[in-house]
Amino acid sequence: MRKPELLAPAGGPEALYTAVLYGADAVYLGGSRYGLRAKARNFDREQMRQSIAFAHSHGVKVHVAVNILAHNEHLEGLEEYLKELEADGADALIVADAGIFQIARETTPGMEIHLSTQASATNYRTFRFWHEQGAKRIVAARELSLEELRQIRRQCDEDLDLEVFVHGAMCISISGRCLLSNYMAARDANLGACVHPCRWKYRLVEETRPGEYYPIAEGEEGTYIMNSKDLCMIEHIPELIEAGIHSFKIEGRMKTPLYVAMVTKAYREAIDDYMKDPALYQEKKPYYLNLLSQVSHRGYSTGFYFGHPDEKSQVYPSSEYMKQMNFVAKVLERREEELVIEQRNKFSVGDTLYFLTPQGEPLPYRVEEIRQEDGTARESANHAREILRIPAPQAEVLPGCIVMRPI
Repeated sequence: MRKPELLAPAGGPEALYTAVLYGADAVYLGGSRYGLRAKARNFDREQMRQSIAFAHSHGVKVHVAVNILAHNEHLEGLEEYLKELEADGADALIVADAGIFQIARETTPGMEIHLSTQASATNYRTFRFWHEQGAKRIVAARELSLEELRQIRRQCDEDLDLEVFVHGAMCISISGRCLLSNYMAARDANLGACVHPCRWKYRLVEETRPGEYYPIAEGEEGTYIMNSKDLCMIEHIPELIEAGIHSFKIEGRMKTPLYVAMVTKAYREAIDDYMKDPALYQEKKPYYLNLLSQVSHRGYSTGFYFGHPDEKSQVYPSSEYMKQMNFVAKVLERREEELVIEQRNKFSVGDTLYFLTPQGEPLPYRVEEIRQEDGTARESANHAREILRIPAPQAEVLPGCIVMRPI
C-alpha cells in the first residue's frame, strides 16, 4: 500500500514555510504570472528561489501553477518564465491550457507537467490522452465520484499519478471554469481574478418593480443558490488510498497561515495514523474533525465522492464562515525562558492562547506577561506585526508555530 503525498497550498512565502513545518510532502504555489490566484500574495523571482530552496532542504517538493486559460497575448514571455522556474528548481508545472502544455513540453522537457483540475479531466480516455502527451500527473475534476476514480485508476498506466482535492472550498462551476465573475465584475476567473460572485447574497426582483423583492428566501438574509459547502474527506482516508490516489490536495492559496497549519496538521496526522494502524485512525476521527472545526470554513461535505450531492448535502444556506480560533501570533524564536513572537491579532494579559504544534492537541497557555522588544511591559497587544516577548511555555515550541486565541 503506497503512502499518499500530502500537497498543501502556499499563497505566499509565509504559508509555504508554515506548510513545511506542519508536515506537507509538497506545496503548490503561483509565481508572479500565469496562475489562477491573482489575489494571493504569490511569489516574486527572489521569493521563488528562496522558497524552493527552503522546501527542498526539508525534503518537500514545489509545484508551480501556470494554469490560466491563455489568450494570445498571454503567451508572450511564457518561455522565459518557464525557464526561470526550471532554473529556480521547481519540481512540477500545473497546467490547464493545451497551448501552455505544448510550450512547456518544448521549453522545459525535463520538468514534470501536472494537468490542472481546470482542464476538466472526467474519464479514463482523457486521462490516457494527456498521459500520452507527457503529463506525469492528472488533477482529477472535482465532479468525479470515488467509484469513477477507481475505474480510471484501473484503466490507466501505473506510471500516471492521480491527484485529487480532499479539503477546501468547492466551486459551483464545472472544475472551476466559471464566467460569472467576468460577466458581473469584468474580472476573469480563468485568468486568476475571480471575485467569487457565487458567494454573494441574491434576491429575486421583477425589473419593472425595483425594490420589490419576492419571498424566495431560504433564510432571513436571502437564498444562496450557488453557495457550496466546503469539502472534507478526512473521514475517508482509507477509501482514497484504496482507490489508488497518489496525492491528496488541500485547497487554500487564499487562506491564512493558521488555516494552512491546522488543515495540513490534521491530514498529516490522519494519514500517518492510518498507515501505522488503521484502528488508531478510526479511534482518532473525532480529534481530526475537532481540529478542522477550529479554522474558518463553511459547512463540510464529501462533495461528489459518493455520488451527485443533493441540496442538503452540498448547498450551504448562508455566506458566513464558521471558526473557533483567531490567528493572533507566530513564534519567531526562543530565547532561554521567553518566546519572541510576531503579533497578528489582539490579545491581553490574562487571555488563554493555544500553541499549535505539528503533533498533538494545541497547547493551552495563559498569558501572564507581555513585553515589547525593549522590555517595556504591556497589558495588551493590538498592533499587527509587532514583535513581542512572552514567558515561554514548558513544552517545546518551534519557531514558526502558530498561536491562536478562542473567539
